[in-house]
Amino acid sequence: VQLVESGGGSVQPGGSLRLSCAASGFTFNRYIMSWYRQAPSGMEREFVAAMNSDGGIRKYLESVQGRFTISRDNALNTVYLQMNNLKPEDTAVYYCKAKFAYTGMEYWGNGTLVTVSS
Repeated sequence: VQLVESGGGSVQPGGSLRLSCAASGFTFNRYIMSWYRQAPSGMEREFVAAMNSDGGIRKYLESVQGRFTISRDNALNTVYLQMNNLKPEDTAVYYCKAKFAYTGMEYWGNGTLVTVSS
């Protein structure tokens, strides 16, 4: 099983980034896919966004609602996080998570760093 995040980097406030998470080794279209983040200050990892297996249900952290959009391409086994109007407080390592709802089995990626600074 592998989850490989990409697309992180440095951006100025108000900028945009698109994160990708490429999955392999499991049946991607049966898993809930989520994004989490952990700030460099050592705060606990927090939920950012999630999408169910068929893409019909999306949930977001309140502070990113309207700025971030989660999407998935089940044909490519990839989940995305489009991040617009980025703010310094969005600076964090962003992690991708896959969860099989029926058993609770979870897989995590290694993260990609997003830095928002002027």
